[in-house]
Amino acid sequence: MAITRLPSAGFSITIRIAVPADASSIGRLTTSVGEAGAIVTALDVVDSDPTHVLVDLTCDTADAGHADQVVQAISALDGVDVRKVSDRTFLLHLGGKIEVSSKVALRTRDELSRAYTPGVARVCMAIAENPADARRLTIKRNTVAVVSDGSAVLGLGNLGPAASLPVMEGKAALFKRFGGVDAWPVVLDTQDTDEIVSIVKAIAPAYGGINLEDIAAPRCFEIEARLREALDIPVFHDDQHGTAICVLAALTNALRVVGKQLADVRVVVSGAGAAGTAIMKLLLRQGVGDIIAYDRQGALHRGQTDLNSAWQWLAENTNKENYSGDLRGAIRDADVFIGVSAPNLLTGEDIATMAKDSIVFALANPDPEVDPREARKHAAIVATGRSDQPNQINNVLAFPGVFRGMLDAHAEEFTEEMATAAANAIADVVGEDKINPTVIVPSVFDSRVAPAVAAAVRAAAHNPAPAPAADPGPADLPEIAAEASANP
Repeated sequence: MAITRLPSAGFSITIRIAVPADASSIGRLTTSVGEAGAIVTALDVVDSDPTHVLVDLTCDTADAGHADQVVQAISALDGVDVRKVSDRTFLLHLGGKIEVSSKVALRTRDELSRAYTPGVARVCMAIAENPADARRLTIKRNTVAVVSDGSAVLGLGNLGPAASLPVMEGKAALFKRFGGVDAWPVVLDTQDTDEIVSIVKAIAPAYGGINLEDIAAPRCFEIEARLREALDIPVFHDDQHGTAICVLAALTNALRVVGKQLADVRVVVSGAGAAGTAIMKLLLRQGVGDIIAYDRQGALHRGQTDLNSAWQWLAENTNKENYSGDLRGAIRDADVFIGVSAPNLLTGEDIATMAKDSIVFALANPDPEVDPREARKHAAIVATGRSDQPNQINNVLAFPGVFRGMLDAHAEEFTEEMATAAANAIADVVGEDKINPTVIVPSVFDSRVAPAVAAAVRAAAHNPAPAPAADPGPADLPEIAAEASANP
């Protein structure tokens, strides 16, 4: 079931090469790279003399091993001398990706006296008398802590706090680029739930919001629930809520394209961790027809034993027909497949067994649950988490605008109404007159997205929906993360 990995910018390399100064040399280089399965993205002449030309050839490869194969293929060419190979991803990370810059120039003694001592003492006293002024007079009004214990870094597993730092730096850079939010990595050298809660509570006064990141399930549910209870600022677990918001937005438009209603479809979700659980709970609240949750224990169903509390809740609230078979059987005649799990679980032939006009969101990164090229032969709409494929479902569509809106509204918590409003805003940025099978979500670089999401979240914060009437249906489900109070 192995698939050929696709070249991507994440494995881009630049090779400095000396070639003979003849008309065919450059052509031989690019042909060799293409035959090795890489994609040439740039070729620059660095220097030359009467006999040789020094060039920098940049290409996208599929992984580190593939990059080595490309270099070997170039080295085997007659008269070619490979001088240096640079991994462009590592170059980008040298010295880190973010820095602190001052908003005030501090050019004169007068400015120094107001920004620091003695003038700053007056501001300190004002905040001591009225602590709410911290939002107005300090960085708290626009600053978010990106908190991780390194226990679930990307799809790589428990790498620890130091190895999680490049991800948290990147998250902070995205906050600034897309939402104008100042964010800072806070990586913790502990994976003890009580310690994490205690540390975040202790540092919270400096921040207007907490973004939990790459914390393993089911511990992440309890951490978020306890912090939401203890703090007067929003606590948002992006792996849960950011993913769920983006999936709901994409599914809203995908269903518009194929002419189906959410209440009529059956959804199979592969992966019942933080992201999968949040996706399923949000879809249940929106009235989805049915969901089958699939994870290491198989299809979650009533009657299973030894399930953790989060899985037990899913087993009791999904899978109406109590299906207990494998993933291939689960997706047979299903309308929607959503993967937030592991690569290469399905084939194109498996997708062919789904219902007519099926929708496939294969979001495992970098390698999805099914080869998107094979899935497109059978599904009406295919989305992945990859930037080099159509319909990229990426959390950056959600979290910068969500936090921008919450900070602007001085919100004290993240709510279900905000999640739904954000998802609708993302879907509507595309516009019903613009959507098609290859465009169900806007580009992450669409400048309309973050402002639209922020405006929707601000409105939801100021005009929350009324509490639902007592009813056993999906509308009466608990908050996305609040179940940890009952299911520690």
